[in-house]
Amino acid sequence: MRPIRAGFVGFGEINTPREIIERKVSQAQQALEAEGLELVTTAPVSDDPAGSDVARALNDLAGKDFDLLILCLAGWIPSHAVIAIADASRHKPMILLGLTGWESADAPGGRFVTTADQAGTTALRKPMQDLGYTFKYIPTFRGEELPVERIVNYARAARTATMLRGARVGTMGSRDMRLYGTQYDGVSLRAKIGPEVEPFEMLEMVQAIESLDEARVEALSAQVRERWEFTKEPQPGTIENTVRLYLAVHQKVRERGFEAITLIDVDGVKKLLGFAPAGVFMLLHEQDGIPTVPENDIPGAVTQLIVRYLTGQIGAYMEFYEFHRDGMLMGVPDYVPTEVVDGPVRVMPTAFGEFGEGLLNVSAVRTGPVTLARLTHTGDRYMMHIVTGEAKTPRAWEEAGWTPPAPQLPSLEIVLDSPVEEFIAQVLSQHYIISYGDNTEALRDLCAILGVGVM
Repeated sequence: MRPIRAGFVGFGEINTPREIIERKVSQAQQALEAEGLELVTTAPVSDDPAGSDVARALNDLAGKDFDLLILCLAGWIPSHAVIAIADASRHKPMILLGLTGWESADAPGGRFVTTADQAGTTALRKPMQDLGYTFKYIPTFRGEELPVERIVNYARAARTATMLRGARVGTMGSRDMRLYGTQYDGVSLRAKIGPEVEPFEMLEMVQAIESLDEARVEALSAQVRERWEFTKEPQPGTIENTVRLYLAVHQKVRERGFEAITLIDVDGVKKLLGFAPAGVFMLLHEQDGIPTVPENDIPGAVTQLIVRYLTGQIGAYMEFYEFHRDGMLMGVPDYVPTEVVDGPVRVMPTAFGEFGEGLLNVSAVRTGPVTLARLTHTGDRYMMHIVTGEAKTPRAWEEAGWTPPAPQLPSLEIVLDSPVEEFIAQVLSQHYIISYGDNTEALRDLCAILGVGVM
């Protein structure tokens, strides 16, 4: 992903020694640049009576492209000088950042020296709120380092909001199995969150398959045999069916610039083409690096985009099989991306019910702290459900209906950090998106920027 681009303006009152303001602002800039932020900067701004500092800063920022604006108060300053800069970027997310003082050894026994940074920030917080700005207030506590992690989390959220605007999600077909919770409203999604959803038909893929170069099919099929560990020899044509459909979808992904994709699964590939598309999704992860979810799940795909832009992770989907008193058993009846596999990618050629043989991923899944998230909407009101927990290796289990011997599907037992009854009372869908680590703050920051409620 591209670097985060941030406008950065330091502030200090005109009567504070200039060298102090410049030193503090420079140290903050260096700390953020060390985290990979690309800063669009100007010299620190004071409240000079002629307003020349404000005019110069506005000119320096004019026409520059950045994801957010950081207003860095290195000391007290009358609010009007800060608002004059902020209002020119009122359409962008902002951080109201207050720095802190330092311990001086000049006096006997030492003493703390402050430039009243938080006098400046506290004078601004409510006016900025009342002016309708989208911002996060982050003061630095006395005796502590700059809160870089909190700043970077919000900056990632701001970049995510920028990247979501106009991102393309491809959907082959629509409303698999006539499900309700996987549907979307294209206009409100575009207006509120940003992505454009672009449907295409399975017939296009069938036509594309007919014109494929068989040498490409054979070459990628051979790579698949080498790359994945098969539990048994697949039937003739099973791998090739997967590769052909993948190459057709891959062509569409490249042509339209899709950054996430979902395919009609049960009522489409399985029913009409006669095999399960799990291997197609796996190849889309491995070859194209984009998140995927089955069953035309548009809210799930958009949640994956959010997780991808915020964390850099692929954002695997999983669904619920059983609830426990402290959590749940989550798994998938088809595939997990290689990124979340623990050990080799293991594939079982098998069939479920009346569907023909497909490639079922039966790999073990990485464990550890996880965040579960899903976006939803009611009309034009959007919400995100976020919970954290500890993912553990599941006990032995199977899903009825698979051709014997039944596989143990890729799965996790997740012990929640909050009461499971609270989660159940608000659960939004059979599909949730998993990311590793506690990504709650970054997700909440993004929701605040987008005006999305948090559950």
